[in-house]
Amino acid sequence: EVQLQASGGGLVQAGGSVRLACKPSGLTCGDYAIGWFRQAPGKEREAVASIATVDGSSYYSKFVNGRFVISIDGAKETVNLQMNNLKPEDTGVYYCGATDRETRIVNLGRLWDLQGAYDDWGEGTLVTVSS
Repeated sequence: EVQLQASGGGLVQAGGSVRLACKPSGLTCGDYAIGWFRQAPGKEREAVASIATVDGSSYYSKFVNGRFVISIDGAKETVNLQMNNLKPEDTGVYYCGATDRETRIVNLGRLWDLQGAYDDWGEGTLVTVSS
């Protein structure tokens, strides 16, 4: 089981930026995938971004829009989600999920936005964007 710690949320004004971090632990190997999902008040959880690393290099990455960038800091073993030009509709609880199954990693291109693709989840971090 992979343990996940998400951080970086807070209150930010519209147009501002925030960087979220997801630090996994308990990985069986250096290959893994991380997905960021968010849940707005009264809404279902939706995919935001996903990234996979294989043999120490990025294998796949996906963002839902050009304002968000996901990346891996290999030295810190942390996945970052940089969110720029935030809008009030970006408000929500952001969660990170992880999988270290090779079959999931190699097929992440078609699985990235499915909650079921990720085996473990951390506690969410709240991002509130004010007008």
